[in-house]
Amino acid sequence: MDDNSNIIESLYHRTEEYVKTSFEILKLKTLEKSTEVASSIIIRFILIAVLLMCLLILSLGVSLWLGEMLDKIYNGFMIVAAFWAVIGIILYFFLYKRIKKLISDSIIKNVLENHE
Repeated sequence: MDDNSNIIESLYHRTEEYVKTSFEILKLKTLEKSTEVASSIIIRFILIAVLLMCLLILSLGVSLWLGEMLDKIYNGFMIVAAFWAVIGIILYFFLYKRIKKLISDSIIKNVLENHE
């Protein structure tokens, strides 16, 4: 009887250690995936910010150049603003769903990607 109780107690402790270890592994894997996704998103935001700064400076330059050509600086800014408004409308009405799906798929891929 005492032998059975030792076996059961030993089995209980091993099971308890196994569950604790499995939970710790799960926490570490979750942390790894979270940091991978977060770092991927942060890098993309940084790259997008740099690209937007380049577009802003380019837009200012083109606006000033067009303004000089039209003898009124504000006309250059209006033309460039109208250009970006048209681009925004096209993106919103024709490419919004594609861009949203592309971003969603990218995030899902990063989360579900098996780390080899």
